[in-house]
Amino acid sequence: MRQTGLVTVRTGVEMGWVINEGGVRGSWGDSLSGTTSEIRRKSVWGKEDGLRQVLEEMKALYEQNQSDVNEVKSGGRSDLITTIKFRHCSLLRNRRCAVAYLYDRLLRIRALRWEYGSILPNALRFHMSAEEMEWFNHYKKSLATYMRSLGGDEGLDITQDMKPPKSLYIEVRCIKDYGEFEVDDGTSVLLKKNSQHFLPRWKCEQLVRQGVLEHVLS
Repeated sequence: MRQTGLVTVRTGVEMGWVINEGGVRGSWGDSLSGTTSEIRRKSVWGKEDGLRQVLEEMKALYEQNQSDVNEVKSGGRSDLITTIKFRHCSLLRNRRCAVAYLYDRLLRIRALRWEYGSILPNALRFHMSAEEMEWFNHYKKSLATYMRSLGGDEGLDITQDMKPPKSLYIEVRCIKDYGEFEVDDGTSVLLKKNSQHFLPRWKCEQLVRQGVLEHVLS
């Protein structure tokens, strides 16, 4: 911390910790993977209060600088120039950290479309702002439009088979009741809790990601 005039502000290094360690290095999921710290874990899910605090401190820095600039112009207080420059450098760095944090969240939200499909689980939507949900909806519509333009009349789902499959069919077990599920030949199978099925990989991959099915490994 450093005392500059009427306000106590964090240095650039400290402010970078608040934003970057708070939100840029986490992982999506109900329990975050990796050896992340508690502050990092909480922040990935929308550190709104922390971000608001950073913006308020930036506003205080800006207002103090404006006051000191007027003092320099009107009163010849050249001794304040160093402090003004320090605050200005802190403002620029804090802005970069905040923008990096928000951009990283958008990248993670984009990845959710590929991992969970067009409908996100409530546990994830709960931690997204209205603006982020709007961005997600725009992205999934753009992606759907692009996929419809591929592969002829039926389009091509490029979100399937993110890794080259070893087999076209897999054995799966239902984790929870889902109901009827239509396969390639037009027949339907009843996905009921604890039932096991041998299904085309590309048809059930999204349900595996959503936690409806689990891959039975022999």
